[in-house]
Amino acid sequence: MHQLGRMGPLVLLLLLHLALPSSINLVAAGSVFDRSLSLPFQFPSALRGEPNEISGFWVLFRDLFVRSVFGLPKANDRQGGTLLPSTEKMQASRNGSPSNLLARYGGDLVLRFEINDADEAKALAEASNILFLDVWESREDWVDIRISKEVIPSLLGLLPPTMQRSHKPVIQDLAQAVFNSYPTSESVHFSAPPAQGRSTLAPVHTSGRPVENLFFRDYQPLSVIVPWMRLLASLYPSHVRMISVGTSYEGRDILALRVGVHPTNSQKPLSPRKTIVIAGGTHAREWISTSTVNYISYGLVTAFGKSPWSTKLLEEFDWVFIPTLNPDGYVYTWDRDRLWRKNRQETTVGFCKGVDLDRNWESHWDGVTAKGNPCSESYPGEEPFEAVESRTFAQWAKNETQNNNVELVGFMDFHSYSQQVLYPFSYSCAASPPNLENLKELALGIAKAFRSSSGEHYAVVSACEGGVTRSPGGKKILHPRMETGGGSALDWFSQEMQVPYAYQLKLRDTGSYGFLLPKENIIPTGEEALAAVNYFGRFILKSIDDVSPQAGGPLDASGAVKGVQSTSDKETLGDLDNDAPPSRSLAENEVDGNWELRRRRRR
Repeated sequence: MHQLGRMGPLVLLLLLHLALPSSINLVAAGSVFDRSLSLPFQFPSALRGEPNEISGFWVLFRDLFVRSVFGLPKANDRQGGTLLPSTEKMQASRNGSPSNLLARYGGDLVLRFEINDADEAKALAEASNILFLDVWESREDWVDIRISKEVIPSLLGLLPPTMQRSHKPVIQDLAQAVFNSYPTSESVHFSAPPAQGRSTLAPVHTSGRPVENLFFRDYQPLSVIVPWMRLLASLYPSHVRMISVGTSYEGRDILALRVGVHPTNSQKPLSPRKTIVIAGGTHAREWISTSTVNYISYGLVTAFGKSPWSTKLLEEFDWVFIPTLNPDGYVYTWDRDRLWRKNRQETTVGFCKGVDLDRNWESHWDGVTAKGNPCSESYPGEEPFEAVESRTFAQWAKNETQNNNVELVGFMDFHSYSQQVLYPFSYSCAASPPNLENLKELALGIAKAFRSSSGEHYAVVSACEGGVTRSPGGKKILHPRMETGGGSALDWFSQEMQVPYAYQLKLRDTGSYGFLLPKENIIPTGEEALAAVNYFGRFILKSIDDVSPQAGGPLDASGAVKGVQSTSDKETLGDLDNDAPPSRSLAENEVDGNWELRRRRRR
């Protein structure tokens, strides 16, 4: 493989010639869009065929091409997350020089305030609203706030005496942290700059180095993500399609990969296709959510036909992977402001653009609290579904279920940060979904999948509990929330669409870097999230079809085959699939091409 990489672009072009079909279709539900990208060569007639009739010759060349372009991280290189030694920092994207970052973020830091009672929570919430502060994250006993050093005295002046010393810096030099989050020169080892007309997906191999997975070695801009998605769909046409699930305010398509293998048994009645939606990038600055959704999709796509359980999950479900629901905001974080959160929609205040896409859904929309402040980071808009992105995505979801024979059975909305698995409802702790016990059980299993994969702890709480703490006696006490919880996608999919298993997952970390998580965490976060999604799919499959996730064995460790019942802490993730554990890495899924053969021999 090293020799293939050294042979250069001509070999890659030949592989493209052999591997890609004559056209790449972008399939859109409804009438969002329908267009094709024509390629300057024809698919060889010997390899031409329907998507479900791919020859072994084609599969061989396809896998060869994927490995040569994207590479495979070695197990020993993945342990610490880093893949190459650090070199000089590349110029920070199109933001320009560090001086521009200093102009925007210089003098800012992130403070963590410890919260001890309801009065302190209320005082901090009110002071943050008065000073238009950017609240990064809040848990039951702490709140992270981005603030200028010059504003700290004003904030402390609005807080009670007990809070004057109950804070500490989490990020002291925000400008440097922002600068560090952009790509580095060693993580963008492409064959040539795009201006020279050569592919930015072709890796450069240095002597003695293993083939690296370039795409996941760093965060990627939308201009790289979209071609990558298109290429993945063209390389795996048997089970991957590129679709649009909506449009943005600035006219960009909200692109997704639809992954699944549809049944061909004509004697079996055609029932609604069970579908799971995995979304990220609702808040533009949460780059780790976008890279994680891409990692999960790549993991399932490349494991098809190699891992029995991954294959089964793609046969039983359609998976819709949406890496960025907020493409306008995501592009803006690369072009202008790394910490931009909302979309880029005009508001009633000309200098305060943007609507919070996770506060504009129609389910229990709470516009009374914050609709008069378009400058707020959690501004919910003037009315439900005012944000183009949330409205068109909701229209897509309804169109799928009403007109395209789709049944939505799962929804996972990836965010950052704080390492939490959140279940409905978000708008209020006074109400509970009817299947609360099942939601809790699956949430605990998801958290255990994270921990089993990487050792990272993910808390399991209701999405409403951002303002809840526990007294010494164990009683829950409701605190004022730092932002409204109404109008969330989580509640809309749970209530309006009746999705039985809907979650919001907040990824790494717990505050050391916040939204500026270093690139070394991309692969470890992706691997633990892939394990969680594998568990998620198996649990839903069992709950729907009463199929045991382990051949001849139970979901829990007790040895009894049961229905969907609470397993609490007795559950052992390794027992879900002894042959292919959820923590299996992309490299292992790719390399182990003879896995199925060995599995059959053991039977």
